Amino acid sequence: MSYGELADIAEDEFFDVVLYSQIVAGKLRLHIVDESYLDVWFSVKIRGRFAYHWERRVIDGSIYRYDNRPHEKLRDMKSFPKHFHDGSDDAIREGEFGEDSKDILRAFLQIVRAKIHR
Repeated sequence: MSYGELADIAEDEFFDVVLYSQIVAGKLRLHIVDESYLDVWFSVKIRGRFAYHWERRVIDGSIYRYDNRPHEKLRDMKSFPKHFHDGSDDAIREGEFGEDSKDILRAFLQIVRAKIHR
């Protein structure tokens, strides 16, 4: 899956929350209507490593991130190494958004949509 294909999904299917996309510093950046952004990153060094990070600290102090960095303290989670940072770096819960990068993006952007339209 390429960043371009994911950008097309974001802009076509989530046009109500995604203003535009760009590829910066080796990741896909989606600009969100509330002036926040969502970065999608796939490691070029570690096969399969990823992060979907919605940066909202300048708006309300929050971040939302779905990633698979294998934090040792999370080893007992069923979804390990996948986990979801729900509002902050410390608020971590189990997370399973699927295996396919398109499905993960869609699930994550559903969260964005719900919070924006709330």
